[in-house]
Amino acid sequence: MKTLNTFKPILLTILIATAFWIKGHEVNAAEPQTLTVAGGCFWCVEADFEKVNGVIGAVSGYTGGQIANPTYKQVTRGGTGHYEAVQITFDPDTISRTTLMDMFLRSVDPTDAGGQFCDRGDSYRTAIFVSGQSETTLAKKAVAAAQAELGQTIVTPILPASPFYLAEDYHQDYYKGRSLVLTRAGPKSQATAYKFYRDACGRDARVKELWGKALG
Repeated sequence: MKTLNTFKPILLTILIATAFWIKGHEVNAAEPQTLTVAGGCFWCVEADFEKVNGVIGAVSGYTGGQIANPTYKQVTRGGTGHYEAVQITFDPDTISRTTLMDMFLRSVDPTDAGGQFCDRGDSYRTAIFVSGQSETTLAKKAVAAAQAELGQTIVTPILPASPFYLAEDYHQDYYKGRSLVLTRAGPKSQATAYKFYRDACGRDARVKELWGKALG
């Protein structure tokens, strides 16, 4: 009993120190951040970035336009000024905003001002959306580095962040959906239809052609 009483204060000290360490770790952990980008088909951008370590999630939506709560038909028809965009939520302790911007620029054709791959029109253009001078500076550095590496002019604009409107439920996680949809090749699951579309659109082939060794 005497031995137990001797160790009790030591044990209590250890427990208190551990509790303070855990509390301090929680306080110091960075809050999740978001990065909004437009890279043509938002299904593809969402699929690309949800696989990245440090990304908590990605959602498809519309931003950069003049009307509130636009629909997919309105945006793709044109005239609203909106981009098909993806809002990426990430853990800055695991992956940086700069790294995500670098990855984004190398996942699209930033030399194309008229759309992306087989998707043409204003809503399919590329863009990086920023809030404040710090994010603007990071984006400019990312674009400059990519342009130097590519050796071609990058036309992807850096735009002020504006309201982001979630796309219809149908578009979220389309690339892994199981619902049946009718395609030119007959009924297919969303995941299969997505792969068929991506291959037919030539997205990956063009990115590989453009960036080559930069893809690692």
